[in-house]
Order: sequence, then C-alpha cells, then structure tokens
Amino acid sequence: MSTSSDPLLALLRSRYGERWNIRRTEHLWLATAVDRDAEHAPTLIEPDVERFVQQLEEPPARAGRPARSLLSSPWVADQLFEVGDGVYWQDVPPHT
Repeated sequence: MSTSSDPLLALLRSRYGERWNIRRTEHLWLATAVDRDAEHAPTLIEPDVERFVQQLEEPPARAGRPARSLLSSPWVADQLFEVGDGVYWQDVPPHT
C-alpha cells in the first residue's frame, strides 16, 4: 500500500518515522526499529492498529541480550561480509 492511498500509514510514519520503519499488509501492521541496538524489541507485528500504536509508544522488552544478534557474533564476522544495511554475503557455498 502506498502512503498516498493510506492516510493512517502516512500519519504513523510522520509521527514515529525517526524511531521506526513502518509498513503494513492487508492484515498486519509491521515496524522495525531504526536503531538496531535499541534496548526494546527490534520488530513489532500486530493485526490490531490500536495495539500496534501502543507498542510503538511503549515497545516490549528485547527478547535477547541488547546488541547481541547472531549477526554480531565473531563467527559471523569472520564468515560474512556486510554489503549493505543488513545485507550479508558469504563467498563459500553452503554445506550440504
């Protein structure tokens, strides 16, 4: 959905866009934190827009340790190359 055809999406992006990347599908509202090292949950997914806005205002706690995603582990750093924001490349073919 484009923001021009979805005024609520445009409103949420203008209000929370500095902290969240917000999008939606036909049935779900989705937000990903702009700051990958945030102390709160990095992703929000809700079917109900009111509950979604509540979580944008007060996000739930992060499930794992802060700033400790699998992509930040030393093994991953040795194996993968970040080629873009959140996009990684490995020169070695997968093991089968």
